[in-house]
Amino acid sequence: MPVAPPPLKGLPLNALRAFEAAARLGGFAAAGQELGVSAGAVTAHVKALEDALGAALFERHAKGVRLTPLGQRALPGFTGAFDALGLAVQGLRGEAAPRTVQVATLPAIAQLWLSPRLPLLRQNAPEITVSITAMETPPDLKRAPFDISLFYRHAGEGRVLAPDVIFPVCAPALADRLTKPDDLFGLPCLTDSAWADDWAEWSAVAMPGRGFAPKGPVFSLYALAVEEAVNGAGVLMGHEALIRRHLQEGRLVAPFPQRVTLDRALTLWTARAPRPGTAVARVVEWLENP
Repeated sequence: MPVAPPPLKGLPLNALRAFEAAARLGGFAAAGQELGVSAGAVTAHVKALEDALGAALFERHAKGVRLTPLGQRALPGFTGAFDALGLAVQGLRGEAAPRTVQVATLPAIAQLWLSPRLPLLRQNAPEITVSITAMETPPDLKRAPFDISLFYRHAGEGRVLAPDVIFPVCAPALADRLTKPDDLFGLPCLTDSAWADDWAEWSAVAMPGRGFAPKGPVFSLYALAVEEAVNGAGVLMGHEALIRRHLQEGRLVAPFPQRVTLDRALTLWTARAPRPGTAVARVVEWLENP
């Protein structure tokens, strides 16, 4: 009589994802944020996985969690597996919608650098649809459903599209009141909250030893700060790649010659090299050589 034992019960995929994310990111809250669930849900998934294994994967402490030796040994294999799964899913999406390109980018880049370039792309490649998602931090393209990311990154990370060169800019009427950097002490200086160190970086070069601290409104959206600078509200620290069009059209001017190149650049990133001739490859080529 043939023997047909019941198949072994597999481990739940969601619990494995929760373990990998928590182990890689160093905590349940960070894992929950990445996976789009609560920290409690991650905790429950990991506990269920540990119960199924009959072994602990994390040590719980008052200040957080730490991997057990078993968890440390298991993590590289699961990270590699989920990276491979993410890339396979990305490939499947690309095959299913070969003319759609998903771009993740910083809001300021989306509004000031990418958006003005889209009409020409549509004119030259009307069959390609470019969808844009604005976010504050770069996504992991091995896991997230994006083909391209455009962010400011440090040297060596991705394809550099433009260096990050900063210098003060303002409306032409306001520039008439500026002859030297010290004149900034008497004017409102606009600050972007995400790049709060810009003024310190520039003034350390242009005004060494002067202890300059900007006084003026702070914005959480750089594009809004740019519009306020155009409106004459004050002097803004311009990022050359983002305000080049405003300079060319004369809506903003640079009253001082001092410019500072930061240790980051506007960078294009893909999880893997796109296949020649695909929509992603064409968009990448166009962004590199508009």
